[in-house]
Amino acid sequence: MAGVRVLVGTKKGAFILTSDEARKKWDVAGPFFGGWSIYHMKGSPADPNRIYVSQCSDWFGQIIQRSDDGGKTWYQPGGEVKIDFTGQPAGASNKFVYEGDPGQHQWYDGTPHPFEFKRVWHVEPHPKNPDIVYAGVEDAALFKSTDGGVSWKELPGLRQQRSAEWAPGAGGLGLHTILIDPNNPNRMYGAISAAGAFRSDDAGESWKVITKGLKSQYIPDPNTEIGYCVHRLAMHPSRPDVVFMQLHWNVMRTDNAGELWTNIGEGLPSDFGFPVEVHAHEPNTVYVIPIKSDSEHYPPEGKLRVYRSRTGGGNWEALTNGLPQQDCYVNILRDAMSHDTLDSCGIYFGTTGGQVYVSPDGGDHWQAIVHDLPAVLSVEVQTLK
Repeated sequence: MAGVRVLVGTKKGAFILTSDEARKKWDVAGPFFGGWSIYHMKGSPADPNRIYVSQCSDWFGQIIQRSDDGGKTWYQPGGEVKIDFTGQPAGASNKFVYEGDPGQHQWYDGTPHPFEFKRVWHVEPHPKNPDIVYAGVEDAALFKSTDGGVSWKELPGLRQQRSAEWAPGAGGLGLHTILIDPNNPNRMYGAISAAGAFRSDDAGESWKVITKGLKSQYIPDPNTEIGYCVHRLAMHPSRPDVVFMQLHWNVMRTDNAGELWTNIGEGLPSDFGFPVEVHAHEPNTVYVIPIKSDSEHYPPEGKLRVYRSRTGGGNWEALTNGLPQQDCYVNILRDAMSHDTLDSCGIYFGTTGGQVYVSPDGGDHWQAIVHDLPAVLSVEVQTLK
């Protein structure tokens, strides 16, 4: 029977929400890894039973875990995966080790600098091979595992783009978005806050800056390529050259794989926000959730509204049926919006107030799956058939 598995990462553990195709009644499992911050968890497109999760603790460090049975059981591939910042191996094969000397790393021009790894912001499984998975980390870099998370190797091409203009956003200097073209896995997009957007055409070995057309009130030089605070990227697999972006301010679109971006945020009550998502079956239908400003991280007027454009941006409609329209002051973070691929596409998002909402009809009607989880950091959906 068709259904969905919603993977929810929160500040205090992971939860798995499951339902049938109707998406009206839900089973809630969790918390898994109680007390840990779950920055991201995502299922493999190539294996519905494979899930990767990034968990982090100020006391115990960073751990990547994996499930091969849809989240019923979990284990650490390769054993212990905590990071030893002294650069000395901790006796585990599952390690994030930067290229070069472990205590002193280099800028793009070869001069040394300290390079600290803090956490995994995003895990992105390969679309065709469940044992290949990428990890975007803070301080911003890209890692790859080809053995299901047992061992990790940095792909240093992205970090070689680094310059003095790379600076932490409010949440840190993290590679928080990784998109892979499922039809051509060599084509990848990445986003770093606050550095910008990047594209690889060789499976992450080398990267190109793709920021032409972006504008920021904090960057007065219109020719500047680096330093943009990109919040999120989204694309439809049928049109990998068309990418939507939620910038620190402005909602943007490119039709040529990032060579030029245009503003599509006109008509929104605020063009500040974090997530952006695309409908599973309508590549020109895009969703954003506006937040009042970069200093006031809650919905304008205290009304929780998802905005949908069926024209690829520019013409926006407020979706409010089932959402609180007064005294709502939650935030929706960059990884906290997703969709399923059922015939009637479902749209999902989670809030810092602990609610997870679903619309089983593409945004027309919303209902809360759960109300009282810890603050939601990420939402991903697996469609089960």
